[in-house]
Amino acid sequence: MKDRIFALDIGTRSVTGIILQKQDQRYHMLDFFTLEHKDRSMRDGQIHNVVAVADTINQVKHHLSDKYGTLEKVYVAAAGRALMTTQATASVKLQDKPITTEETIRHLELSAVQAAQAKLAVEEQTANLSTYYCVGYSVLHYQIDNQQIGSLIDQRGDEATVEIIATFLPRVVVESLLAALTRANLQMEALTLEPIAAIHVLIPESMRRLNVVLVDIGAGTSDIAITNQGTIVAYGMVPVAGDEITEAVSDQYLLDFSIAEKTKRSIVNNGEAVVKDILGFESTINYDTFVNDISTAIDYLASQVAEEILRLNSHPPKAVMLVGGGSLTPNITSTIAEKLQLPVNRVAVRGIDNIDQLSSSENLPIGPEFVTPIGIAISANQHPVQYVSVSVNNSTIRLFELRKLTVGDCLIQAGIDIKKWYGKPGIASMITVNGKEITIPGQYGQPPEIQVNEFLSSVDMPITDGDQISIRKGEDGDSPYVTIEELLGDIRPIAIYVNDQLRPLYPIYKVNQQRQNKTYTLKDGDKIQWHQSCRVGEVIHTVSNENLSTEESFIVYVNKESIKFSVGTSIFVNNRRVDPGHKLRQGDRVHYVHTKEPTVKHLLDRLKKDYWYSIAIHFNKEIIQLSQPRYSIKGQQGLINQDTVLRHNDHIEIFEKEQPSFIFQDIFRYIDLDVTTMNGNFSILINQRPSGFTDPIHHGDRLEIIW
Repeated sequence: MKDRIFALDIGTRSVTGIILQKQDQRYHMLDFFTLEHKDRSMRDGQIHNVVAVADTINQVKHHLSDKYGTLEKVYVAAAGRALMTTQATASVKLQDKPITTEETIRHLELSAVQAAQAKLAVEEQTANLSTYYCVGYSVLHYQIDNQQIGSLIDQRGDEATVEIIATFLPRVVVESLLAALTRANLQMEALTLEPIAAIHVLIPESMRRLNVVLVDIGAGTSDIAITNQGTIVAYGMVPVAGDEITEAVSDQYLLDFSIAEKTKRSIVNNGEAVVKDILGFESTINYDTFVNDISTAIDYLASQVAEEILRLNSHPPKAVMLVGGGSLTPNITSTIAEKLQLPVNRVAVRGIDNIDQLSSSENLPIGPEFVTPIGIAISANQHPVQYVSVSVNNSTIRLFELRKLTVGDCLIQAGIDIKKWYGKPGIASMITVNGKEITIPGQYGQPPEIQVNEFLSSVDMPITDGDQISIRKGEDGDSPYVTIEELLGDIRPIAIYVNDQLRPLYPIYKVNQQRQNKTYTLKDGDKIQWHQSCRVGEVIHTVSNENLSTEESFIVYVNKESIKFSVGTSIFVNNRRVDPGHKLRQGDRVHYVHTKEPTVKHLLDRLKKDYWYSIAIHFNKEIIQLSQPRYSIKGQQGLINQDTVLRHNDHIEIFEKEQPSFIFQDIFRYIDLDVTTMNGNFSILINQRPSGFTDPIHHGDRLEIIW
C-alpha cells in the first residue's frame, strides 16, 4: 500500500478509519468507515476499556483491509479533550533590584510551569510529575507588587510575579492508546494531537502568526486550540457540545434522545422534520420554530465556548474556526461572535472543502465533522509527533515533540526546579541611619549555568534527539555594594541667600563620626548620621564660622529716660525677625547682624542723632571736611565720646552744644603744611579776601595761604 495512509480518529462515540492516497503534494481520499462503540468504553477522549476499544478498532481495520489489503501501521491522534490546562504563578523577591535580562524572566516562567505541573499532580492525586507532558504554555500577565505590567525588565518593586496557563498531556492517554492499537495488531506509525491535526490542514503555516482559535464541537465536548506568533499557544476543553443541543430538542418536543438527534440533523439539513412524541402526537417542526425553541441551549453552548476562549487567550482573538458535527448548530457562529464581540464574518464553520491539500473526490464525505479525521491522516504524515530522548545531568528523559522542544521543556520534564539552582544571595549588611537600623540585602546569586553538548546555552535554545544537557548551580551573591547616595537617594541642596549671597545647603554625612561624601561605600555595622542645615542659626554658623550670641534686651537711661535696644545676633528672614531655630525653605533670604558690645555710637544711631557736626571747605584746590562733636555726653565716669562702651543700666546725659563754629587755624588739624621750607611773607585769604588765623570759616569757603 505504497503512498497510502491509514488513519484512525478514535472518538468518544465512535472510531473512524480513513484511507488516503498521497499524490505528489496532495492527498486523495479513497475510503472511510465509521463504527460506534458498543458500550461506553471511552469517556471524554480517555480509553477506559482497552479491550472494547481495541475490538472496535479491529472491526474498522478489517472493513477497510478487505478492500485495500493488509493494514499494519496507522496514524492516530490523542484527543484534545484529554489535554489538561491549568493556571499557576511564580514570584521572585526583587528587594528593589530589578530584573535586567530576558533569561531571568524565562526562568521565572518555567518555575510557573513547574508550579502548574505540581498543581495538576495534586489535583490528580499523583506524586510523579513526569506523568504529564507539557505541550505548551502562554503568559497571562506579569505583575510588580500585585500591579499588572507589560514587561518585568528594569521594573523596581518588592516582588515580581508571572502568571501562566499551561497545557499538559497525561502519559496514560498515550499509553492506553498504544495498548489498544497493539491489541488490534496495529503499529503506531505516527502520533499527533487532534487540535494540531485540524489546525495544520486548515490554517497555513504563514497564517499561524495570527491569533486564531479552532473549536472542534463534537458530541460530548468542545475542544479548543489557539494559535499565535507561529505556534499553538493554548489548548482547552468545555464539556458542552452537540449533545447539549440534542437534549434540548428531546426536552422541548418529548422525544427519545436518539430520535431527537435524528430530528436535529433533519431540520439542519432539510429545513423541517416530522416527529411523533412519546405520547404519540405527530407534529411538523420547521427551521425557524426549531431555532427559537432551542435558543437557550444554543446561547449556553456559545457562552461556554466563548468564556473558555477568553480564559485561555485573555482577550478576543482575530478569528474563530468551527469544525466538528456540533458546529452545524443553528446560529452558533453569530452567537459566538456576539459573545466575543467580534464581527460576524470573523467566526465561520470550516469543512473538508477548505482543506487545500485534499483533492476533490466523489468519495469525499460532506460536512465539518470529517475535518479532524482527515487532518489526523495528513498532519500525522507531514508533522508526526516523535519521541525525543535527551540526557539531563546524566539522567535520560523522553518527551513528545508536540512542538519545537527547548532546554526549558527538558528541565520541566526532568523535574528540575530551576529556582533551586540559583546561587544563594550574599550576606546582608546591618547599618544604622540616624539611629534607625536598616538591613541591606546581599547581591543576588548568579543564575545556573546551562550547557548543551558542553556549550553554554539558555532555556530557550531548541534541542534535538540525543542532546546532553547539564545544569550547574550558579555562584553565590556577594555582600551588598551600596553607596550613601544609593541608600538615601539624591538629596538636592536647598538654595537660600545669606546677606544677599547665594548659599546652597548640601547634606552633611558622617559615618562612624567621620565626615564622608555621598560616594562612600557602606560596610556592615556602619553608623550613618546625616542632616541638612535647615535652621537659620546652623546656617549662619556654617557660613560665618562664628558662634551666635543670644539676642538680649539692653537698657540705657538717657537724660533719665530708658532706651531699650538689642545686643547679640539679630536675624531676619524675608525681612521678618526670627530666632535661630527658624526652619528655612527654598529661596529664603537671610540677613543677620552681630552686635557684641554696644557703644555710645549705637545709642546715638538708635536715637537718630549724628554725633559730629561737619563742614566742607576748599584749601589749595582740595576739599577738606572739618568736624567737631555736636553733643556733650556725660556718663557715670565723666565725659565720654561715641566710642565709649556702654553697660546695661548706664545713666547717660546728652547735651547739645551751641552751634559749633570753626576758625581758619582749625584746618591745620587736617592738613600737612611744612612751613620750614617757606621763606618770606605770607597772606591768608578767605574767599580771596585777606583774613586772619582766628577768622571764622563756613561751609563752602575757599581758604588760601599765599607766600
